[in-house]
Amino acid sequence: MHFTPEHENLRRTVAKFVDTEVNPHVDAWEAAEEFPSHELFKKLGDLGLLGIKYDTEYGGLGLDFSYSMVMAEELGLCHAGGVPMAIGVHTDMCTPALNRFGSDHVKKNFLAPSIAGDVVGCLGVSEPGAGSDVSAAKTSARKDGGDYVITGQKMWITNGLKADWCCLLANTSDGPAHKNKSLICVPMDAKGITRQKIHKIGMHSSDTAQLFFDEVRVPQANLIGQEGMGFTYQMLQFQEERLYSAASSIKGFDRLIDLTIDYARDRQAFGKSILDNQVVHYRLAELRTEVELLRALTWSAVEQYVAGGDVTRLASMAKLKTGRLARELTDACLQYWGGMGFTADNPVSRAYRDTRLVSIGAGADEVMLSIICKLEGTLPGTSNKAAKTH
Repeated sequence: MHFTPEHENLRRTVAKFVDTEVNPHVDAWEAAEEFPSHELFKKLGDLGLLGIKYDTEYGGLGLDFSYSMVMAEELGLCHAGGVPMAIGVHTDMCTPALNRFGSDHVKKNFLAPSIAGDVVGCLGVSEPGAGSDVSAAKTSARKDGGDYVITGQKMWITNGLKADWCCLLANTSDGPAHKNKSLICVPMDAKGITRQKIHKIGMHSSDTAQLFFDEVRVPQANLIGQEGMGFTYQMLQFQEERLYSAASSIKGFDRLIDLTIDYARDRQAFGKSILDNQVVHYRLAELRTEVELLRALTWSAVEQYVAGGDVTRLASMAKLKTGRLARELTDACLQYWGGMGFTADNPVSRAYRDTRLVSIGAGADEVMLSIICKLEGTLPGTSNKAAKTH
């Protein structure tokens, strides 16, 4: 991937923002189990960072996807995973389909204020009985006059407690599961919506909610794109979400290795530093190599995506590798910190808790493996024709 001076300027802007507006406050936000998303998003919006890849007509910068991923990578400098995750939901998970397929009406009412930072968005896909299996979603939106009447519930919704609007996946007909779903922009102040906080083992600074929809009325004009295309649109959104997950993890991984090197060099046991043990410095070298491999894979996928390629295979690989490496790396680093690594406010233990989500959210590891196997032709009833094209 070739980075331009504009890419590098963006890197510096985001890194400075993280250093001044985020990291000084994350400990307090973690303790409060929330951060001031409206205030922070407005600051990001004023810098043009919430619509990097979106249409200039609606306030975006009109740049390609690689610039958005530069921002994601720099957000990995945040000292808590919940903040970049919440930002990513707003910029790369609930708005891509809206920008790509939405009417002028929904773009003016939902995309433009999201880019400006005047509102906070969330994505309503997962349900208690439909996590990785998106086709199993039961939330319905029946037509009544000029409205959709929405009934159902959504689970594990990042930004859900504070969101002003939701990109909601709902069944709008009784047809086949992959063809009966639509994406609808739902104002979260609509009558009939209730929210319930979900407590998590990590990502504490990011608010997470269960959402309940009881005969909620929204105009049919709030539909994104074509009715019945919601499943397809969401699969496309997942590609950007998975690449965001990978890109936003890389610098955090590097930081954990750096911190562990410094700590292991200073920590003494049996007359020498922990770092002097070959098993330790060899392992850290191996982990650094794995991070570099993930960086190369991620940016290769981004480059192909910008060129218009289908990166389902590479995005799935990057997401899978990120989740697996997160578990491996944080566990190893925590071990070298010893008892200090097991304290709650340690940066390695925080990362150990936060990054565990990567193997679950946006499609579990097993789903990524299934996608890769399908494209490699190794699942029963598939061929390897797809693999031969890569």
